[in-house]
Order: sequence, then structure tokens, then C-alpha cells
Amino acid sequence: MDISIVVPLYNEEESLPELCAWIKKVADENAFSYEVILVDDGSTDSSWQVIEQLCQANAAVKGIKFQRNYGKSAALNEGFKAAEGEVVITMDADLQDSPDEIPSLRKMITEDGYDMVSGWKKKRYDNKLTKNLPSKFFNWATRIVSGIHLHDFNCGLKAYKKRVVKSIEIYGEMHRQIPVLAKWAGFKKIGEKVVEHRARKYGVTKFGWERFINGFLDLASVTFVGKYGKKPMHFFGLFGTIFFVLGFLVTIYLIITRLLDPSTGLSNRPPFYIALTIMIIGTQLFLVGFLGELIARNSPNRNNYLIETKSGFE
Repeated sequence: MDISIVVPLYNEEESLPELCAWIKKVADENAFSYEVILVDDGSTDSSWQVIEQLCQANAAVKGIKFQRNYGKSAALNEGFKAAEGEVVITMDADLQDSPDEIPSLRKMITEDGYDMVSGWKKKRYDNKLTKNLPSKFFNWATRIVSGIHLHDFNCGLKAYKKRVVKSIEIYGEMHRQIPVLAKWAGFKKIGEKVVEHRARKYGVTKFGWERFINGFLDLASVTFVGKYGKKPMHFFGLFGTIFFVLGFLVTIYLIITRLLDPSTGLSNRPPFYIALTIMIIGTQLFLVGFLGELIARNSPNRNNYLIETKSGFE
């Protein structure tokens, strides 16, 4: 199969028939073998009934329904599990992403050799104050932390090699951090393409201002787990050692000054309690590192590594 198109959705009954017809038109014009995986994230309108009708009318359309609303990340994760195409493309269901971008995105994967291509909505039709400006700040911060030079990490229109989506797991609200997850999984060739952003035709946006706060928290989580997930002692042990040694040296200094000058108090001096607190924090960090190592070493995924090629073995 040439392409799998994964479409997470929540209360998008009006746009689904038009979106699927548009995708079919593009696929037929380019002679693509394809599938459209519509993941209903617990919609409360008649989206699922519309999906069932679309599945009956077109065998290439498939539907997955959640019992309740779990979020976009969960919808994408299930869609990735079901995808069978050589190239996997994600897009939103609100018709703000254009299916006309599919051929060029697929070409960048199959011919230009990219592992992943992220869309860049250079010209947007969103509210500048509530969406554009916070989005620019979030993208800037993510570029700095991740080292991935993309302008729009949160764009729903992306293309992947099949191997990429089968190698990553998306949970919580990690859909904003998929490029970072792909990088930590070992996929380095991540590209970008300017794509058309269309004004919303039906319904209203399903995301509020809290997505930016969650985005920064997820970025910190992905970065930490990606770097120290299999070696937590390297982080907690380092800072634990620094804190403990610092507190210990201060304590030794206070003891020496007490011996040289018996009139100088020890337990009644603020630096003594500060040093003691720092030593306790250092010890706790060290113990957290040990616990992290125990958890990591007993994890069933501790030796799951991405292998590019394997030959000469029986």
C-alpha cells in the first residue's frame, strides 16, 4: 500500500464526507493505493454514523471508535498501530489541512529520503493573539531544547516512513512532540515543507490555551526520558553527589572554625542547617537514582533498540 492517511477527529461530522472525497480524488489522480483511517476520539455528535456510511461507500475508508474522549495523542497512536501504508500521513479532520499536499509529502519521503516531514503553516488564518503568538513562542522554545529546526512542531499535517510510526509510542499529549520522539528513536532526517493552511469551514477548535502549558511540560518530559530514560542514575546521581559534597564541605569548614575558635557556635549558625539540608537533598537524589536504575533494569523495554540492518545471522 502506498499511503495510509490517519485522521484523528472529535465532533467533525460536517467535514468528514468532504475530506474523504477530496482524499479519494487526490489518490485516484496519482494512482495511489491508499487507506484512510478515521479515529473517532469519543465524539458526541453523529461523527461515527458518518464514518460508518463512508466505510460502506469506500472500502479504503476504515474507522476506529473510542468509548470516550482520550485525546489526540491516543487517537494518533491507535491510527499508527493500524496503518499499513509505506508512507503514513496525518492530517486534521477540520479541512484546514489540504489533501492536495499528499503527493509532494509522499515524494519527500520516498524519493528525497526523509524519515519524517512536518508541515509548516507559514500563512495562518488563526487568531494572532490567542494562537499565533503563543505558537511561535512554543516552537522557538522547542527548537532550542530539541535541536530540531522546524518552524511548526504542532502542525497536524505530517508524513512519515512506516518504520517511524511503528517505532514510537504517543501518549498523554505527546502529539506535539512527535518530531522529538522520532529524533530520540534514532530518526535524524527530519524535514519541513510549507503547506497551505485553510480557514476553518465547519465547527470550532477543540483546543484551548492550556495546550501551550501542557506542551512545555511534555517537552521537558520527552527530553528527560529520551536522554536519561535508560540511565537515570547519570542524572540523579550526578546532582545528588554535587549536593552532598557541597553540604559536606560546608560542614567540615564549620567544624574546623569551631575547633579553631571554641567561642564560635556550630548548631546555632544558619550555614550549619543549610549544609545539613543540602546533604539530605543530595542523599535523596542519589536514592532516587538508585530506584530509577532498579525500575529501568527491570523494564521489559530496557533492551529495545532500533536496528537499521541485520544480516549474516541465522
